[in-house]
Amino acid sequence: MHNETHESDNLHIDIDHGLCIGAGQCALAAPSVFTQDDDGFSTLLPGRENGGGDPMVREAARACPVSAITVSETGS
Repeated sequence: MHNETHESDNLHIDIDHGLCIGAGQCALAAPSVFTQDDDGFSTLLPGRENGGGDPMVREAARACPVSAITVSETGS
C-alpha cells in the first residue's frame, strides 16, 4: 500500500480577517508561517503563503478557536 502525502508545498491558506479574534493559536502552532500584525490579528509571514513546507499548517488552522483559517490544496 502506497501513501502519498501532500504537506504544505501546494497549499493555499486563507485567513478571514472578519472572523479573526487575535487568539494567536496559529502563530503558536506554526510560527514559521503565521504571525500577528500590529493589531494582534493573524497574518502570514512574507513568502509563506503556501505554508512554506511546515507540517503544522493544518494543525494551526484546526487550533483557531473561531475557524478563521482555511487550508486547501492548490494542485500541482
